[in-house]
Amino acid sequence: NKIKMASQKELDYCYDFVMKLTIESAKIIRDAIQGGKNIETKAGDWDLVTEYDKKVEQILIEGLVKEFPTHKFIGEETVSKTNILPKLTNAPTWIIDPIDGTTNFVHAFPHTCISIALLVNQEPEIGIVYNPVLEQMFTARRGRGAYLNGKPIKSSDVFELRQSLVCIEASYATIEDIRDIILGRFEAFVTIAHGIRTLGSAALTLCHVAMGAADVYHTDNLMPWDVAAGVLIIREAGGHVIDTSGGDFNIMKPRVLAMGNRKLAPELVELVRLADVKTHRRRVNDKKSSE
Repeated sequence: NKIKMASQKELDYCYDFVMKLTIESAKIIRDAIQGGKNIETKAGDWDLVTEYDKKVEQILIEGLVKEFPTHKFIGEETVSKTNILPKLTNAPTWIIDPIDGTTNFVHAFPHTCISIALLVNQEPEIGIVYNPVLEQMFTARRGRGAYLNGKPIKSSDVFELRQSLVCIEASYATIEDIRDIILGRFEAFVTIAHGIRTLGSAALTLCHVAMGAADVYHTDNLMPWDVAAGVLIIREAGGHVIDTSGGDFNIMKPRVLAMGNRKLAPELVELVRLADVKTHRRRVNDKKSSE
């Protein structure tokens, strides 16, 4: 059963409150990167990132719990403790990624951010993506447009793939089971797009589509906290997000085809479908030749 729609006044209050918390917790990220935290061992790095992740999430969740004791939370660090993804209910739910772009963070590559969304009745109402290194504050409220540092942003109206700057996440090609799928899609995009970019942060890439800096973003293998804020920001900027299959986007099982202009959708869905058909055919042939 749906809960009574939160009034705009309540949402205004939630927004102002979480904005303060975001800026406060982001200092941890900025200080870490500007303090040049160069660690020798890779394993040490990840322990360090987890520490920072936890610190940021702790400030956010503790602050929100105190202020909104009835609200629910889905956060990267909390989920990694239990290994269970909670079910999304109609209750007001904060979906939080304390540090999106963790590999970037380790290398002090400046695309790293905090991503926070508030959903009510499973609808995103507030989206905030903040990159404290480059001082980019992306914000959106449902029905009120999207903003970068307080100025309205609009997604691009490019409607052909061959004129599109396409963002793809390459890092998932490290996963052996799906490497051929990822590289097959990569090849398909490289062959047709005007250019390819990989930013290493899903939340920030979604915002680049929202501001019209990129025209398309595609990636599967994400989690809700990677996309919850960014998807609202794109939609409020006039862009479009669907499932990779062409169906409706599901925030709890995010497979992303995001675009500035919805006219790109059919071409994108078909491109990915054909790339996968090719990959599966190759798998069958490889299997035959090895038998």
